[in-house]
Amino acid sequence: MRRADRLFQIIQILRRSSRPVTADDIARELEVSLRTVYRDTADLIGQRVPIRGEAGLGYVLDDDFDMPPLMLTPDEIEAAVLGAQWVAGRGDATLARAANDLIAKIAAAVPERLRSLIATPSIGTRPPCESRVVQDGIDIARTRAWIRSGHKIQIDYRDIRGEASQRVIWPVIIGYFENARMLAGWCELRQDFRHFRTDRIIRAEFLDERHASRPGELRQRWKRHMAEKEYGDRKQA
Repeated sequence: MRRADRLFQIIQILRRSSRPVTADDIARELEVSLRTVYRDTADLIGQRVPIRGEAGLGYVLDDDFDMPPLMLTPDEIEAAVLGAQWVAGRGDATLARAANDLIAKIAAAVPERLRSLIATPSIGTRPPCESRVVQDGIDIARTRAWIRSGHKIQIDYRDIRGEASQRVIWPVIIGYFENARMLAGWCELRQDFRHFRTDRIIRAEFLDERHASRPGELRQRWKRHMAEKEYGDRKQA
């Protein structure tokens, strides 16, 4: 790896992390020595890149650093195309169109020498089985908007046993799986987080009422709930 590429990659590693990154982690990812990481980081700081570091904790990049990203690497292009292919085949209609638009935009933005990575990629996803295409009982695009804005949704739901119930939920996240989509949310009826398959939702009403948590805080509560549940499941296994 050229030194200039390595310096930029150090910035990318720090930029994508929400926590301090140790020199060991950087060296391991770049496959270089610790001495090289120390030298390169010192050079970046000398060039006024706002990197802060503390022994034993790691390096962080200031949030206000606004250097624009450089051209995508071949691996980054293939990663983006692979993800877009999966979404185009399995996402809801709005996301599927966005995924195809993304591929077209990447193809228009990259140099001619890299366009073969998009036209004839070396990777791909299995086409979805037509008999297993998800039939959502809720407008997924609107649900994503309600998640971002922190509004409630009232749903009529039929569970795996065929029993129907009406819930008011605080939507958190939509999970996309191979043959299903799952809406996670805080359920006012159960006073706990619940997960609802979108193809089992009978009816949905998008309420004007906002819930009591900011979307980011609600997401963190759900993550803690899932981590505690996973820990409990491991203890019982």
